[in-house]
Amino acid sequence: MYHVVGCSECSALRIVEGRPERSSCTRCGASKQFSKLKQFVSTEDIDHAREVRASMLANRQGEGEVFATVDSFAEMEDAVAESVVDDDEFLERSGVDADAAREAADRAETGLASTSGGSKRDTVLNALSDLDDPSLEDVVAYAADRGVDRAYVERALGKLERAGEVSQSEGTYRQL
Repeated sequence: MYHVVGCSECSALRIVEGRPERSSCTRCGASKQFSKLKQFVSTEDIDHAREVRASMLANRQGEGEVFATVDSFAEMEDAVAESVVDDDEFLERSGVDADAAREAADRAETGLASTSGGSKRDTVLNALSDLDDPSLEDVVAYAADRGVDRAYVERALGKLERAGEVSQSEGTYRQL
């Protein structure tokens, strides 16, 4: 059973499910015995309770006439479900192969997004942690073996250095 109830402290309207011993207002936090709350409607249908509450709120705002032209919650939910484009259709309309995108997502979730097991940035960071006293050339070679080009490595190292994540001393890089 769903009940549309009002708060005697702040006049907020809310929906309470069942018959709890006490109920707290979601707006002001006032807690009252359920039996002492002003109950406007009791119904078995959550959509009906939502519609009553929404209608009451609209009437408070002087928008009751506008609210009367709006479909019921159930009808609006169905209309939204019918008009929503699913992921596959969106991708296809955007010129992306939905199956290929799904496969790429699966690989990314399992940590196989690239041969290095992560992003280009991860490849550069892995080089710094896997190599002993890596120079720029060492990191470039490591990254090249994993499909990351030199220009990216140089940009990434520069950004990591400026961000304070990496330091470079006498041609050797290390993570901080």
